Amino acid sequence: MATEKGIVTKVGSTTAWVTTTKTGACGSCAARSSCTVLGGGKEMEVEAINVAGAKVGQNVVLSFATSPLLKATFLLYVLPILFLLAGALIGEKIAPIFNFDESTLSIITGLLFFGLAIVFVKLKGNKLAKKDAYRPKIIKIIYQQ
Repeated sequence: MATEKGIVTKVGSTTAWVTTTKTGACGSCAARSSCTVLGGGKEMEVEAINVAGAKVGQNVVLSFATSPLLKATFLLYVLPILFLLAGALIGEKIAPIFNFDESTLSIITGLLFFGLAIVFVKLKGNKLAKKDAYRPKIIKIIYQQ
């Protein structure tokens, strides 16, 4: 389970906005669309499920489950490469049927499949970001300021 520390800036009915420092783990997070980078720097605001009942001004610990994080990483980084390779292989195999150059059709179908993978990842990522398993949770209140 990945954890980060931050300060609660706003509280909603079931969620809270937490200001934290952006790390390398953010790039593979499915919920990164619910985060807002502040001032173009490393500080960011993330909407988290407030299971600890944190209030504005409290320092908290955010938790990200590793299983959904790994699934999101696969979806973001590995799946498009697999689609690219599959498209290239399919293009190479069907080129003789259309009396087309194997290399050219390989490139075209590979890029087409890669583009389809990017669209799929975007749609799937938006859907996953709405699920609680893919959203950070406030699990502990460290202290109040």
